[in-house]
Amino acid sequence: MPVFIYVLGLAVFAQGTSEFMVSGLVPGIARDLSVSVGAAASLTSAYAIGMIVGAPVMAALSARWPRRRALATFLAAFVVVHVIGAVTTDFMVLFATRALAAIVNAGFLAVAMSVATGMVAPEKQGRATAVLVSGVTLSCVAGVPAGALLGDVAGWRSVFWAVGALCLPALALVFRSAPADAAGKDVSVRQEARALRSRPVRRAMVLAAVVNGATFATFAYLAVIATDVAHLPERAVPGLLAAFGAGAFAGVVAAGRSGVRRGLVLAVCVLAGGWAALALTSAHAVPLFTLAVVQGGLSFGIGSALISRVMHTASDAPSLNGSFATVALNVGAFAGPLLAGIASETTGDHRSAIWVSAVLAALAIVAVGRRRPLSLDGALGDAVDEAALEREVHRDDRGDHYQARGGQ
Repeated sequence: MPVFIYVLGLAVFAQGTSEFMVSGLVPGIARDLSVSVGAAASLTSAYAIGMIVGAPVMAALSARWPRRRALATFLAAFVVVHVIGAVTTDFMVLFATRALAAIVNAGFLAVAMSVATGMVAPEKQGRATAVLVSGVTLSCVAGVPAGALLGDVAGWRSVFWAVGALCLPALALVFRSAPADAAGKDVSVRQEARALRSRPVRRAMVLAAVVNGATFATFAYLAVIATDVAHLPERAVPGLLAAFGAGAFAGVVAAGRSGVRRGLVLAVCVLAGGWAALALTSAHAVPLFTLAVVQGGLSFGIGSALISRVMHTASDAPSLNGSFATVALNVGAFAGPLLAGIASETTGDHRSAIWVSAVLAALAIVAVGRRRPLSLDGALGDAVDEAALEREVHRDDRGDHYQARGGQ
């Protein structure tokens, strides 16, 4: 595996820390900027909005840029907006910086996925993508809990400074090691966008959005659930986030190694049941921490599989397929906390956020179960098993016929 792919993974780790860190900073931001907990939690949605808008737009704009310039520009802009976020006293400015950070993050990730898969042989492309995804899961394991701890000790602004500083080594390495050639002069954005007409692509995107919505409905409220529902001290929040992140990392690793081909329906059923169990037991520390590990593993294991599934079914759009996956996941990351906020404000109980996750996961069961071929061919297994990735499943325009062909 080329060393530069791990450099990209370092940058994704920093950006993943930024994306998820707000969940551990919600109480401090709400107090410091005199806004409600729901408003502070909406910063997660602001990031998701930026990712939804930024992924296709930035991928299209940078399709013909030299890849070194594209990666460096996006990463440098990411640092700048974090500096602005660290010094502002206006909540709306902070909200805007989160959206802008997400836009440039989306651009970086779209280019990084293209670069990573383009640097290796077809049979290793799944592993290259996994390196980038592991940057996200490691940010949950280490970056987000460390950010929550730093925020508890030195204030939430210090976390913004730390994320900006963390990007600097990756930025230097991008300037030094990134490929200097253009992504491709013959890229046709319009032609690649036609991949969205494919029913398998759209179905994989919808499923990814629903599953990720369930994940972030609860994740955005974990800190508040710990302090206001379980009545734990704020210093326990980093440990809870670390538990969720450890489960997420284990889930991604296990999914990649197991190559489960027929377990998607079962996995999503267990996911829905786990959210319901967490909603019923979240007032108690032991089940809260235990189920945080379990749900983190299931959520990110299924989610990372669906990233590869979207990219794989949209293999005819090599410059944009990463943005398709990013859009799908962040539609869920936006809708989940939004629905959770509405439910929590309506009921006055933050456990309602977890029930939103359970409902969304139940909808995912319906989405998976509607078409038997999707579950049996393994939307999960095909995505996480490199052997299964050797095959690509094609359906004709009616969505009634499957044809297998070898290789990517």
